[in-house]
Amino acid sequence: MDTNLHSPARRLIELRMEHADLDALIDGASTQMPQDELMLRRLKKRRLALRDQIARLEILLEPQEPA
Repeated sequence: MDTNLHSPARRLIELRMEHADLDALIDGASTQMPQDELMLRRLKKRRLALRDQIARLEILLEPQEPA
């Protein structure tokens, strides 16, 4: 059961949830005045890093098609 908690599929779900949370946070921060540009840039950078991690895990988890 311990291996299930650290499986790539579970990590992918966690990353997608964090990405969705960041999307909501960025949308909310974009509508507030005054905007904290530095914080907004950091959030967007973190969101891009999450997107890269998600893409790598998706490639790892997708079955390879025979040539």
